[in-house]
Formats: sequence, structure tokens, C-alpha cells
Amino acid sequence: MSAYFDNAATTPMRPEAVAAMLPFLGVRFGNPSGSHALARDARKALDEAREVVAAGLGAEPGEVVFTGGGTEADNLAIAGVHHVRSGAVVCSAVEHHAVLHACAALGGRSAPVSADGVVDLDRLAEMLDSEVTVVSVMLANNEVGAVQPLGEVAEMVRRLAPGAVLHTDAVAAFAWIDVAALGRVADLVAVSAHKFGGPKGVGALVVRRPVTVAPLLHGGGQERDRRSGTHNVAGIVAMAAAMQATVAERAEVAVRVGALRDRLADGIVAAVPGALETGRRPGKVAGNCHVSFEGVESEALLMLLDGDGVYASAGSACASGAVEPSHVLAAMGVSRERALGSLRLSLGRDTTDADVDLALDTIPRAVARLRSAGAAP
Repeated sequence: MSAYFDNAATTPMRPEAVAAMLPFLGVRFGNPSGSHALARDARKALDEAREVVAAGLGAEPGEVVFTGGGTEADNLAIAGVHHVRSGAVVCSAVEHHAVLHACAALGGRSAPVSADGVVDLDRLAEMLDSEVTVVSVMLANNEVGAVQPLGEVAEMVRRLAPGAVLHTDAVAAFAWIDVAALGRVADLVAVSAHKFGGPKGVGALVVRRPVTVAPLLHGGGQERDRRSGTHNVAGIVAMAAAMQATVAERAEVAVRVGALRDRLADGIVAAVPGALETGRRPGKVAGNCHVSFEGVESEALLMLLDGDGVYASAGSACASGAVEPSHVLAAMGVSRERALGSLRLSLGRDTTDADVDLALDTIPRAVARLRSAGAAP
């Protein structure tokens, strides 16, 4: 028996996405840039998918740029804005590395966050002026699930940094949040298909008129000269199918999964002495359960959980041979010891009560085993 708790890393493909994708891996293999019947068939499918994705993101079809994933979409949004100048980019300190590193490459600055992982609006305001050209604040954090006050950020940007564009990384949000409504305040919105039941290697960026982006990839001029390269038609139609299905059931799934998450988080905190939940639960997406443990290293904990069939992820990353705390947890002020003993359990639409039962049986025993080993002479 096993239980998958790493949906924030990737989700299993939805049946609707697989069914939509398969014909384009076989008989419907045309290149949509051509003019013959097979090409026209691919172009029709591409156009239909663009309409679905646009509706799911609250955009017009012509505002949707298909990309190779969320990282490319984020980079195109930040580096592709025509009037970017060195030092004129501001992002939150808890952004995904796709945003954080893109901002750093342009000499950008990062705004601090609260202990709950929410951007500090007062400090952000101090960083905004007429010289700022791009502001990037994610809709929901991929590690701790914190939902950002994007509406307030948008109002602040319009008032204090006139002429700046607002980008939001909605990759971790789309499965749980109505991006078409809440993301409408942003000029640029990035998503990635594999986070909501689509395939890996395909994403989209909304570029709302009149904003324009300069391409990162030069070539045949696809995507209205914003992103060259032969279209991944199979991936795009599968993303559209996954998006449509996700939107249709998102409200119900969020309620059901949120209840499972609450039982999981409450059960861990009750069963494991010294366990702490990270962040404020009402202010995070339904699928995020993030906890930390005293006297335990998360990498060792993950190995034990993996052996017992519980698949999760850690709040740390290996860099240059050394285990370092997550930049998100560091920005939130979480102590190094706590950060190195953190665990992200991310639930999804397929998570069941049995999965939670297995986790609640396995995690306390694994933590106790590691603590016992650490205390042994």
C-alpha cells in the first residue's frame, strides 16, 4: 500500500487529459504551421485548446502564449517585458526559483514576507516607484501554500509604480483557486499543466493587452512572434482538457481535500510531540500540509517514509553537497533546525481517507524512530 503526498511537485495525469492527448501522439500528428489537411486539423485543435485555456485563465485567446512549462512562462514574463532595466524588477522573497533567479539576473530586489509567508505590503510599498517596471508576486506558494493578497498588491502597483506590469506565478494556485477571477488583476499570469492533471513540459502565459513581451526564443515566429518553436499540440490539447475538468470540479475538490488536509495536519500535531504546522491554515491552499519536527532531519525522514510507501517532499534542498534550508522557510523566519526538519505533504484530487490513515500511522512512528536513533549513545 502506498500514498502519494507530492502533488505540489507533480500530479498524475487526469483521464480526460490522456484521452485528449493520445490521438495527437498517433494519427493526428500534423504540424499546425502547415497548410495541408493534417496541418489544418492540428491548427483547429490548437485554436480550440487556446479558447479553453483562455477561459480558464480569464483571458482572451489572443492573450495566451503556449510555453514549455511554468519556468519558461515565468522567465518570458519577467525578462520579456520590453522596457525592463537593471534593478527595475521587484518580487517577493518566497517566489519559485523560476521567478527569483530571473529577477536576480536582472538585478532585481525581493520584498520580505511575514511569518505566515505572506508578502509584507508595507515593505513592498517602500520598494515601489516610477522606476520599477516589473513586479512579481505569486498567487499561492508552492512550499507552504500561502495565498498572497494579489488584489492589494495590484492596487499598490498601479498607485505607486505607474507603468509597471504585475506578473503572478499561478502554477501552484490553479488546482485550488479561481485564477480566472483572482488572477485578472495581473498583467501576466503563468501556469504549468502538470500541476493540475496535465502533462509535463507544457504551460501557458497570459499577456494581457496592451502589454507586450519580447521573445526569449527566436525562430519561426509562432505564438504571434512571442514564442517560436513547433507547437506541442499533444501537450497543449491535454492541458486544455485537464484545465477544463479542473475548473468544473475545483470547488468541490477543494472542500473535500481541505477536510482531508485538516485531519492530516491535526493528526500529526496531536501524535508527534513538538510537531508544528507551518503558516496559517485558513490562508493557504486546500492541498497543503506543511509541518516541522524537532530533532529530525527531513531527508532521513523521507527515506523512512518512502520505505513505508508514503511519498512526500522536504523543506530543504541539496546545494553544492550541503543540505540547506528552503529559501521560503528562511524568508518566513523559520529556524534552521526547524527548516531542516520540515515536511511538505501535498494532497490532490485523488487523495483518499486511506492515504491519510497511512500517513498518520507512518509519520509518528518514523519520527519516533529517528529521535530514538539520535538519542542513542
